[in-house]
This record gives sequence, C-alpha cells and structure tokens, in this order.
Amino acid sequence: MSTPDAKRHLAQFNIARIKHPLDDPRMAEFVDNVARVNALAEQIDGFVWRLKDDSGHAMGMRVYDDPRILPNLTVWENVEALERFVWKTVHSRFYGRREEWFEPIVTPLVLWWVPAGHRPPLEEGVERLDHLKAHGPSERAFGWESLAGAQFWKTARGARVSEHAA
Repeated sequence: MSTPDAKRHLAQFNIARIKHPLDDPRMAEFVDNVARVNALAEQIDGFVWRLKDDSGHAMGMRVYDDPRILPNLTVWENVEALERFVWKTVHSRFYGRREEWFEPIVTPLVLWWVPAGHRPPLEEGVERLDHLKAHGPSERAFGWESLAGAQFWKTARGARVSEHAA
C-alpha cells in the first residue's frame, strides 16, 4: 500500500476469541497483564491513541455479537512505532502465548491509513476487517504484508508467529 506522510497515521484493529471466560483462572495471566501492556503501548514513541471504555480497555466492548471476541483498536504515527510495540516489547511474549488464551481466527487483524487526528470508532475497525476478508488487501484495508516499511513482522512470522491476535 502507499507510504505514510505527516498527515496520515496507521490504524490497526484486531480481534481475539477467548477460550475461557475472563474470570477463569486459565485467563488470569492474560487479564492481569492487560493494563501493563496497554500502559507500555501508550509510552512507545509514535503511539497516538487506543480505543477504551471506562474500564481503561476495550475488553467489555462487543463485536460480531459475540461476547467471547475481544477487540483492540489503536492508532500509530507510523508502521515503525506499531512494529516496535508489537514485536520488540513484552507484548511479543504474550503474543507468542496467544494459543493458550485464544482460538485461532483466520483474519484477525486489519491495518489502514487514517487522517492525522482521526480516532476510528469500533464500527470502522469492524468494517475494515470485514472488507479485508471479503476483498483482500487494498488501500482500504490491508495486513502487515502490504506495508513496505514493515520489517519485524517478517522475522516474527519466520519464528512461527502468524497474524493471530493476542
């Protein structure tokens, strides 16, 4: 897809379907670290915004009318900032363990460029993900593989890390 400029930021939306209720002891390590990982994201140079409700996260927001699906929607100044957070922080350790907590989803992540200052609502993330599933990568909706500047995801995929959400 095209390259960013100072007037655009990178939005990402991903979903994960939990294997167990959030209050199940098998989910405790994940749940206990959500605030930590979110706080880390907010400290990364290039972080812009993340969707959250009064709880401080988005785990109580419902998508696809499925209470087991957890949404995550963030905006970043550029792909490098997003990659740095996903693959070069403690987030990568939790991501690497996602199969303990989440069921596989074929297309769990979508990326798209937004005007600087835009805060996409949850519905926009869902629409973009649905568009990617229905039509494949385009300027409207794409994955890591469509970002020319993305580097870390390639190494992570080579280490058996795929685009399943965590």
